[in-house]
Amino acid sequence: MTVSLALVVVMAALIACGVYLLLERSLTRVVLGFLLVGNGVNLLILIMAGPAGFAPIYDESLAPEEYSDPLPQALILTAIVITFAVSAFLLALIYRSWRLANADDVSDDADDVALREGAVTMPLEETAPDEGDTDFPVDEAAGEPVAPAPVADGEPQPADVETGGAR
Repeated sequence: MTVSLALVVVMAALIACGVYLLLERSLTRVVLGFLLVGNGVNLLILIMAGPAGFAPIYDESLAPEEYSDPLPQALILTAIVITFAVSAFLLALIYRSWRLANADDVSDDADDVALREGAVTMPLEETAPDEGDTDFPVDEAAGEPVAPAPVADGEPQPADVETGGAR
């Protein structure tokens, strides 16, 4: 079995450039890197498939060694579909990020930077719930929501009244 050196070089270049782009902060470059790595892996599967052969259709005059293995071709087709789906998802994330922040760069989170530098983070302060934050009435003396009284069996519950008894 001979492997084409040109395919190996192209595959290595695609994967190297793809990994370089995946490490960037720009989400657009991350998608391009993902696509390059996906194509490089497809070439790797093609290279590992072995020499070209005849189509795997039964022919009595050919020896089994002369057939081409159909499994790598099926794996490449599956990888193409998965790469397309993940790329579409990443493009939707980039579009959403652009609409929210008008930028496609990923920035450092302040808490992550503080944690990396060894700083102690302050816990969030506990606050009393506002009247509009809960469906339960608020006990003004304690400042906490009051739980509803338990309902005896057989009495209609609010969910039963609204849905006609179906849950």
